[in-house]
Amino acid sequence: MSRPTLEVADIVRAVGNRFWEKHKSHFAWVHRKVLDAIVRCRTAALGGHLDKCVNCGHQAISFNSCRNRHCPKCQGNARAKWLAARSAELLPVPYFHVVFTLPHELSTLVLQNKRLLYDLLYRTSAATMLELARDPKHLGADIGFLGVLHTWGQTLEHHPHVHYIVPAGGLALDGSRWIDSSPRFFLPVYALSRVFRGKFCEQLNQLFQQKSLQFHGSLEQLASPGPFSHYLRQLGQKDWVVYAKPPFGGAEHVLNYLARYTHRVAISSHRLVAFQNDRVSFRWRDYAHGGKKKVMTVSADEFLRRFLLHVLPGGLVRIRHFGLFANRRRSAALDRCRALLGVTKCVDPPEPPSLRCPSCSGIVLVAERLTPSQLYFRPSLIPSEPRRCADDSS
Repeated sequence: MSRPTLEVADIVRAVGNRFWEKHKSHFAWVHRKVLDAIVRCRTAALGGHLDKCVNCGHQAISFNSCRNRHCPKCQGNARAKWLAARSAELLPVPYFHVVFTLPHELSTLVLQNKRLLYDLLYRTSAATMLELARDPKHLGADIGFLGVLHTWGQTLEHHPHVHYIVPAGGLALDGSRWIDSSPRFFLPVYALSRVFRGKFCEQLNQLFQQKSLQFHGSLEQLASPGPFSHYLRQLGQKDWVVYAKPPFGGAEHVLNYLARYTHRVAISSHRLVAFQNDRVSFRWRDYAHGGKKKVMTVSADEFLRRFLLHVLPGGLVRIRHFGLFANRRRSAALDRCRALLGVTKCVDPPEPPSLRCPSCSGIVLVAERLTPSQLYFRPSLIPSEPRRCADDSS
C-alpha cells in the first residue's frame, strides 16, 4: 500500500499541544503518551538504523517506530508477525465470524469503567458461546475461538464490540470425536443475544453491589440503587445485537480474514482526506445505507477527542483465546482436534515481512543502529524524505 499523503501524526503535530492544554482535565496521562508516541514515531527523536542491501550494497536510513498499539504506523509489521504465529493453530474446517455488540445506552458507563466493562464484555460473550455450544440442543460440543476487541464505529464514535473467529464445530464433550456444526449457521443468534444480555446485566449488577463501578458527570444519579435498578431493567428490555456472518473458507482463507480485524486502530491514515482550516475530513462507510462510502468533516479537536476515546487502559489484552484455544489447554486440544480430523500438517506460515531494496529488490538488512544523538550530531545521515519502511526492526 502506498504511503498516505496525510497522516494522523500530521494532525497531532499541528494541534495536539493546543488540544491537550484545552481538554487535559477530561483525559488521563496515558492519552498524552499516545499523542507523544504518534508524533515521535519514525522520526529522528527515536533513533534509527542504517539499512544495507545484501546484493548491491545500497544504503538508506530508516527511523525507528514507537510500537505503541494505538499508533496507525506500527500495526502492519506487528500484525504480520502475529498472523505467522497463529497460522500453526488453524484447523482445516470452515470458520464463522460472530460479533457481540454492547447497546449504545451503555457507552458512557463503559467509558468511565473501561477496564472492568471491556473485560466483562469479553467474559460474558465468551461464556455465552461456550454454554450454548455445550447444550445438546445446539452443538453439544466444546469449542475454541479467538476474540478481538474493537471500540469504534466508522465515524470514530464509541461502539464497543468483539469479533470472534470460530471453527465450525468442536470436540464431543467426552473428547471422542469431532462434531461438525450446521453448514448454514453456527449457533442461533436469538439465543446468543438473550443469554449474552442476561449474563452481562447480571454481572453488571454484581459489580454495582460490590461498589466497583465509577459514576461521574451525567451518571452520578446511577450511583443510587433505585436508579441503577431502573437502568438495568431498561437494558434488559432492549434487543442486544449479536451478528453471525455466513461461514467462509477453510484455514487457507482465515489468515487474510483475521488480518482485517487484528491490530487495527480507530482510524488509519489512508482514510484521511484533508486537513484544512483546522478541520479534518475522513472517509467512512455508511452501513445503514448499504455500505455507501461517504466523507465526514469535523473540527481537529473533535477528531482527536474521538480518536482518544479508543485508547485502552494499560495492560488490557485486546486479543484473547477461549475454550479449547485458551492458553492453558491450546496445544493439547489442537493436537486432539487434528487427530480426529485426520490431519497432521499445519497451514504453512506466511513469509515474515522483509524490506526490499528499491534498486535491485534484494533483501535489506540492518547494518548499524543509530541513537537519536548520533542522528543529531551527524545530520548528513538524515534524508530529506525519510523512508517509512514496513519493517519495524527498531
